[in-house]
Amino acid sequence: MKLLKVLIRPILLEEISKELRHHGVCCMTVYHGEGTGRYIDPAKEHGSLDFPAMHAEVVKIEIAVHDEDAEKIAEVIQNKASTGSEGDGIIFISSIEEAVRIKDGTRGSDVLI
Repeated sequence: MKLLKVLIRPILLEEISKELRHHGVCCMTVYHGEGTGRYIDPAKEHGSLDFPAMHAEVVKIEIAVHDEDAEKIAEVIQNKASTGSEGDGIIFISSIEEAVRIKDGTRGSDVLI
C-alpha cells in the first residue's frame, strides 16, 4: 500500500476531487492549512492572523491506495494541479507498513476495499 500526501492550491480542490472520482478514487482525507516554502506569494507580504509566519494557504489531501495505483493517481493529480507557476504544490508518495480497520480489525490492503 502507498500513501499519497498532496499539497495543492485550495482553489483547485473541487476540480481535482472530481477528476479523482472519475478515475475511481472514492476515499480521501482533506485538510486546510497554511505553510511556507521557497515560493512567496507577492500578494501576501504578511502571514495570516492565525499563523503570522505562514504565508500560503494550502490544501493537503491524503489518499491510501494499492501499490499499483499510486503512480496513476499521482499523475492525475499533477495534471490537474499544475498551473505552470511557482507554488503549485507537491506530491509525496510513501509506503504504508500496516493498516488496521478500527471497526472490525481487518488488516492490510483489505482495509482499502
